[in-house]
Order: sequence, then structure tokens, then C-alpha cells
Amino acid sequence: MAEVAPYGSWRSPIEPADVARGSRRLGAATLAADGAVWWAEGRPEEGGRSALMRRPAGGEPEEVTPAGANVRTRVHEYGGGAWKLLGPELVVYTDFADQRVYRLELGSEPVAITPEPEEPAALRYADFELTPDGKTLFCVREVHDGGPEPENQIVSMPLDGSKPPEVAAAGRDFYSFPRVSPDGLWLAFTCWDHPNMPWDGTELWVAPAHDPGQKRPLAGGAGESIFAPAWDSQDRLRFVSDRDGWWNLYRTVADLGSPDADRDLPQVEQLSTERADLGYPQWIFGMQTHAELGDGTIVVVRTEAATERLFALDAGGGALRDLGLPFTSFGAPSLSARAGKVAFAAASPASEPEIVVLDVASGETETIRAASEETVAPGLVSTPRAIEFPTPTGDGDVAHAFYYPPANADFEGPEGELPPLIVVSHGGPTAHETPALDREFLFWTSRGIGVVDVNYRGSTGYGRAYREKLKGTWGVVDTEDCIAAARFLAESGEVDGKRLAIRGGSAGGYATLCALVFHDDFAAGASYYGVADTEALARDTHKFEARYLDGLIGPYPERADLYRERSPIHFVERLSAPVILFQGLEDAIVPPNQAEAMIAAMAANGIPHAYLAFEGEQHGFRRAETEIRCLEAELYFYGRILGFEPADELQPVEIEN
Repeated sequence: MAEVAPYGSWRSPIEPADVARGSRRLGAATLAADGAVWWAEGRPEEGGRSALMRRPAGGEPEEVTPAGANVRTRVHEYGGGAWKLLGPELVVYTDFADQRVYRLELGSEPVAITPEPEEPAALRYADFELTPDGKTLFCVREVHDGGPEPENQIVSMPLDGSKPPEVAAAGRDFYSFPRVSPDGLWLAFTCWDHPNMPWDGTELWVAPAHDPGQKRPLAGGAGESIFAPAWDSQDRLRFVSDRDGWWNLYRTVADLGSPDADRDLPQVEQLSTERADLGYPQWIFGMQTHAELGDGTIVVVRTEAATERLFALDAGGGALRDLGLPFTSFGAPSLSARAGKVAFAAASPASEPEIVVLDVASGETETIRAASEETVAPGLVSTPRAIEFPTPTGDGDVAHAFYYPPANADFEGPEGELPPLIVVSHGGPTAHETPALDREFLFWTSRGIGVVDVNYRGSTGYGRAYREKLKGTWGVVDTEDCIAAARFLAESGEVDGKRLAIRGGSAGGYATLCALVFHDDFAAGASYYGVADTEALARDTHKFEARYLDGLIGPYPERADLYRERSPIHFVERLSAPVILFQGLEDAIVPPNQAEAMIAAMAANGIPHAYLAFEGEQHGFRRAETEIRCLEAELYFYGRILGFEPADELQPVEIEN
């Protein structure tokens, strides 16, 4: 018999340490010619460092990088694409400590192949591509030389490090996806300029690999987002574009021929016509949502209503077909194909992320590495349910979310009592959340607290039109949709409408603060490195997002009035509920002064609040000890504010006022 206990006070074996240390961060699975599988593995228990791993065919997983190496780039601050497998026993990577590129052969020590910059981490590298002859490496470089903003370039360098990198493309604000054709003749890349973000307007260019200065545009423009160009086995260029309102697959109808020939580039044909997204918001480098098998079949991650599944497109064309796998979440997708197999990292509502190799013909899968050796008991798994709910606009518009109800086989709530609810607002804000087993969510649901993960208007995975509903309305429609999700569940009788909390990180932290300051629906909130002052963010953030707010709010400083109107820091006296803030002191994206200013204003206005700041943490916490302290503090805070007694022994948090 299940024990009857108040919601929020259920005993759970899912401890904060299980959440922080129990899940490796797995990504960028890559198949090698010798049958080995490589991947990157983030380790919270080692300060969040990222190691390169390899499992030889028939063998056991082993770390390839030396102890202490941290495979991570700071290009765009968000990074990604920090390593590249060049051969069965050869890899290059960027080390976080100095941002230099290292060549590593199995059994040997890493060798730096880029020069040491005059200032620490002033030269940063990402998104590597080796020419077919194995001699030259192309990549993106970000130069921090003390100018008004960093300069982004595509550079080439000899793989042996015998000469410093040479600039292959420059003059645009941003570059990504340098890709060389299999015949070695052509270099393709994407680029874009302020104030666009890569999901707004990008361009696809091609250039002779031996003379990149003779570049020519192939696709893209102000209202078209190009993503993940890749050459196929016939030297045709395949890419994703949202020119029809959805990220679909396109390809040149023929190879590009000789770069020396004075002829037009080949036409482009559309390969898919899905009302679903086959692309992804390009927050980081190295993502790849499509890959070609040996028989010409294209395997692709398809996102419909924020649920991601693996599909295939036959070499002869036709409709996409579902490969029938249980996975619904591919993280930052990065497919790697060889012969008839494809490798990826993915999760499902019943399983945490794992590195998987799929034999497409047979449908057989092999798990190479799991996020944790400790599985979650089925009785503690909360199965997410997609919900759709009306928005406050009154025009029939809807928003979306996934609801995770309380779940613990050993407990049930008292008759007549409804559970508290935590509304989660995702970061980005141009991103989306997928339905998957998440220990952090289970930490709450196994204690009797519901969680709703909101894909507010502006989220990806619902087409370009839905994505652009946040244009000019950031801080308004995302906040309204978080409130609408909570009201929908409360009015449906699933949660207690008087015990609603909201939490989020970065842009999600901003929505949290907006909800608490400009509305009165929530009883408590938790902001992780959230934006409190949009005007300060516009003046004081990094290059990649320096003009992001032009589209989300309006041009700055011309619309400084809007920035002030949408900044919770200026309206703290309206704060309707207690809030706890968490901040990394080395955050270059949302600097600590935002949280500190918010705390000072709440203290001056007598608003109940708590604040935890962490040395060594940046934007997005990576250290296990930080994550443990945050979960304990947040649970303690909710218990005090929402009126339940956690079963855990928790270190108290000082709540001012």
C-alpha cells in the first residue's frame, strides 16, 4: 500500500547528488572507420570538464584525452564543435584552458598546432574540417584583440602545425560550418551579420578550396535560415533551409564541377516537404541533423511539436519514414553515419541520454554508453504528456508544454489535496524542450510536485511562424504562456492553483522575474542567471548576442523606452512573491551585476528573497557541487514558501526580509 503524505513531503531516493553526479553529459557520437565509436563526455563531478571518449569495437569505453584536459571552446561563448575525429586514431580538439588547438594520436601526448596568443584565450577555435588529402584543417576562429568586438573568421592551417593559420574568409560578423567537398575542390560555409541570429537570416557560400577568396553565394538571405551544409558522396551539397516556413532538406542537383570553370552553380532541389523541422537553432557549433549512409539513404532528426524522432529518406526520394525508435530527444543533434550505421546521443521518456549505434537495415541498436550506471526505478518515472492551451490574446492562438505529474509508487497525496506545480521556462529563448527522462524533473515529481515544461510562443520545433511570435514581444508572450500553462493545469483540477512556482535559467530566468514582477499568479520563483535589466544586457553582453534583442524587443538605443518597460529591475516594488536567485560569478553572457542589482533593489524594498552566487561558474552551471547546493536550496525555499515540509535533511537558506 502506498503511504499517504502531503504533496512535496514524499521521501524520494533521487537525491541532489544523484541528479548532479549521476548523469554524464553525452554528445557528438562519431563512428570511426575501424568500428570504434567516439564521443564527448561532460563530467559534473570533475568540475564540469569535457573528456573525449572512445569505445573500440568489442572493447570497453576509455578516455582518450589526458587527465585534466577539458575539450571545450569559447567561440560565441556557447561553444560546441570543439573536436573532430580525423582518422581512426587521430583527433583534434580545443582545450578550454588556453583555447589552442591540439592534435592527438592514440597513445601519444597532445601537440598544440596553433600559436600561443599574446593574451590568454585571445584566439579561439571551433568547427573543424580536414581536407581529403589529410594535410589542411579548416575551422572557425574568433579573435579577441581588444577591439570594439571580436572578429570572426574561417581559417586554414597545416595539420602538422608547421605554419600559423591563414585567413580563408573574413569580413562578415559570423561564420560556421566550413565544409570541404569529397573531391577537395570546394569549400562551403555559412555566414550572417548583425542584427540577425542564425535562425533569422543566414547565407550559404561556396568557394574554391585552394582560393577561398573567389567565393560565391548559393542560398539564403535575410528571411531564410540555412543550417548544417554537408557534402554527399557524389559531391553534391545538401543543407537545411526554412524558406518554406519549416526547416527542410535541399540539395544541389549536381556536383559543382571544377572551380576554374566559368559556369553557373547548379540549381537546388527540395528533398523534403515536411511540416516539421529538420533543422535546429544554431546556438552552438558542430550540430548535424542529417547524415548519408553508404547506399545513399539520408538519416535525419525530425522535430514535430518539439518531439524529436529519427527518420530516413531513401536514396531515390519519396516521403520520410519513421525508423520506429523510442527516442524523442536528441539534445544538440549530431548524427554520424558510416556504411549502413548511424551513431547519435538520444533520450526517451523512459531512458536518460545514451550513445547509440543503429543498424538502419536491421533496426538493431547498440548502447555504447549510458548517462548513468544507476537506472531510475520505474515507479519513480513521471511520463510527460503533451498539452496545448489557449494564450491570452483571444485570437485562438495556442501554446505548448509537456506536463510531468507527481510520480512515486510508494506515496500518494491526501484525499482532496492537489500537488504544487513548478512551471519551467526554457532558456534561449529561441530553443525548445523535448519529452524525456530528466533526473532533475524526477527530483521534483518523486517528491509530489508537478512540473510543466513550457514551449512558449517563440520556441523552435513548431515551424518558423511559431518561432517568430516572440519577435518584438520578449518578456511578454513567453511570460503569458508560462502563466497560461499554470492556469490551464489548475483549472483542469490537476494542480493547486494557490501553490504555483516558476523557475528558469537565462532567458527562462528573465521570464521568471517578469512573471513575478508584472503578474501575480505565482507564489514563488527561482531564477538561474536570469536577465533582470534588458538595457544592461544590450550594452554588456558578448558579440554573438549583442544585437539579439533588436529582434526580441526593438533596436537599441532607439527603443530604450521598451527596454526599460520590460526590465524587472525597475519595478521591484511590484514583486508579488518571494524569489531565490542563483548566479555564476564568471558569467560573460548575463553578468553577475544583473543579479546583484536585483538583490539590492529587493533588499531596499523589503521583498523576501535569497541569493546564492558561485565562484568559477559561468552561464549554465557545470560543477556537481554547485548543482547539489542549488537543488537543496530551491527545495528548502519552496517548502518554506509553498507550505510543505520536505522529507530531506536540507541545509537552510537565509531568506532576507
